[in-house]
This record gives sequence, C-alpha cells and structure tokens, in this order.
Amino acid sequence: MIDFIGYLSAFLTSVSFLPQAIKTIKTKNTEGISLLMYLLFVTGVVGWTIYGFLIKNNVIIIANIFTTIVASMVLLVKIYNTFKK
Repeated sequence: MIDFIGYLSAFLTSVSFLPQAIKTIKTKNTEGISLLMYLLFVTGVVGWTIYGFLIKNNVIIIANIFTTIVASMVLLVKIYNTFKK
C-alpha cells in the first residue's frame, strides 16, 4: 500500500506538468512563465533524480526523470523566447 501511494502521488504530480508543456509547445507563448522559476525547478528536479539513484528509490527516480523531461521542454521554449527578443 505504501508503494502504491508513492507511485500514485508521483504519477499525479509528474503528469500535472503535461498540460502546461503541451500548451507551451503548441502556442510557443511563454510570457506568463518565469524563467528563473523554471531554471530553479528543473535544477531541483534533477537533484531529486540524483538523490533517487543514490538511495535506489524507483518512485523518486521515475517520477523525477519524467518531470525533468516535461519541465525541460517548457524551459527550453522559454529560454528560446527570452533570447529571441
């Protein structure tokens, strides 16, 4: 039951980034997105991924790899838009 709660929670928090990523990729509009926030967030999620590997916790590893990928897509579009201006 503990693992189920962990995987479910990891799934829900990770998937919560999909709507923002899809919208950002489709519209290329990042005006309302903070570059600093996404830089800090992606860096933190990468840290959590490393931590997951160090303690050999699959819930943390899987959730944070997925979140890193999805949040990085938004971050890359934001960086592109910021430096394009």
